[in-house]
Amino acid sequence: MEDLRFKDMDLRYLSNSTRVHELVPAYQSFVQEHLYPLEQEAVYGSFKATLPKLHALRGLAKEKGLFAPHLSEKEGGLGLSLVEFAFVSEVLGMSPLGHFVFNCQAPDIGNMELMHQFASKELKETYLKPLQEGNIRSCFAMTEPQNPGSNPVHLSTTAVRDGEEYVINGHKWFTTAADGANFTIVMALTDPENPNPYLRASMILVPLDNPGYQLLRNIPIMGDVGEDYMSHGEVKFTDCRVPISNLIGKEGAGFALAQERLGPGRIHHCMRWIGICERAIDLMCKRALARNLDPGRNLASQQTIQNWIAEAVASVKAARLMVLQTAEKIEQEGAKAAKIDISTIKFYVSDILMKTLDRAIQVHGALGVTDDTILSFWYRHERGARIYDGPDEVHKSVLARQILKKYTSHE
Repeated sequence: MEDLRFKDMDLRYLSNSTRVHELVPAYQSFVQEHLYPLEQEAVYGSFKATLPKLHALRGLAKEKGLFAPHLSEKEGGLGLSLVEFAFVSEVLGMSPLGHFVFNCQAPDIGNMELMHQFASKELKETYLKPLQEGNIRSCFAMTEPQNPGSNPVHLSTTAVRDGEEYVINGHKWFTTAADGANFTIVMALTDPENPNPYLRASMILVPLDNPGYQLLRNIPIMGDVGEDYMSHGEVKFTDCRVPISNLIGKEGAGFALAQERLGPGRIHHCMRWIGICERAIDLMCKRALARNLDPGRNLASQQTIQNWIAEAVASVKAARLMVLQTAEKIEQEGAKAAKIDISTIKFYVSDILMKTLDRAIQVHGALGVTDDTILSFWYRHERGARIYDGPDEVHKSVLARQILKKYTSHE
């Protein structure tokens, strides 16, 4: 069935980019025609068993000139700007398989951006190039079970120099997509005694066939143990040795690199969340019209349902404009200048996401909590949106302190 919410994105008023106007409909058709039919099999069945079909779709995406929209044309992509890619990201977000098939999924896209800017020529050739081509996957190991994830300066994982090698020891979890990945970029303390806590950690690339690395488990998310790309790994590094040349950027620059990585990353996340909202609204509207209460009266005739639909659509429109404005600021002034804007969209859009999913499930009644629709998957797996990349409460404090500072500076 046609996804009518696709047609509501009036690009004439949102973008003056000719490429956006041409590409968005192409991505919309691809997602609807090829990805929707595979969702039940890949998401609720076995993702690994579905991989051959998904890789075949990657080949089709390359044939159609739609693969890796975030990469430069020289690197095999479309060369879209961050703002242009935001429109594509929203469309791909309408399916849990969207970003994966087009090779712009987290955490790989963040690792690509990080390595493109800061990795050595050798690391780029060995790891970045096959990652960009979609031949391997990666993961990102920062969060630790024993430390608060809201502030990445609190780390216990260490990387100690021994000759021409780093020896890494530590325990990480929520290392998304570790299962099946070829390498990870790990955040570890290289100078734990530095008086400046923001200069203590570094980022180091670790191939996952290393004998000092262990995938302990795929963490169950509200009862759902994902596999491969759909997983969140708990991992351990025990006397894990890698060459010093595997350092990304400079030693002690880990925190700064994390901020560089997370800025555009939050644009990717927020536009994906908006795509999820659009799909949820579409499902909600169709269910409200199809579900009869009694002869001549359906759910859509109820004022409460009408209010929910109107509020969801208005919220999504506002969120989209806010995220696009932030993406433009990052492009023009850099992630550091857009720090407050990035915090704002993070908590604002994640809140809209959960409210929209909750209402869509409620409209579906008992069907909404089953795995017969995609809603239950998103409700389980996207609840973390209000936690990862910094809890919403932290970002609200960042915004509030910045606002209050303007008042106190005039006292």
